[in-house]
Amino acid sequence: MTPPAEDTAHEDTTDPILERRAQFSRAADLGKRLGYTAFLVAMIAFFVGLFTGFNDTWGWIVIASLLIGSLFLLPAIIVGYAVKAADRHDLGLPDGH
Repeated sequence: MTPPAEDTAHEDTTDPILERRAQFSRAADLGKRLGYTAFLVAMIAFFVGLFTGFNDTWGWIVIASLLIGSLFLLPAIIVGYAVKAADRHDLGLPDGH
């Protein structure tokens, strides 16, 4: 008779570093989505203002959307590249230098 197989399905084998990296990746993806959406709003506001008579309201919407988009997009791009570099390092791939 063979001994019963150990139940290893309930063991916590997840790596906390990989979990944290996944959180950063999700945050970077969300930041990119928000940033690019804000840039899209700025473009739409610019063209609506251009064809309907550009006034201060449209100008402020464009400026605010560009600032908000930049505030979200800049850190998201940096974090996204950092996550990709860490993944490449873990796989032993060249880092591109």
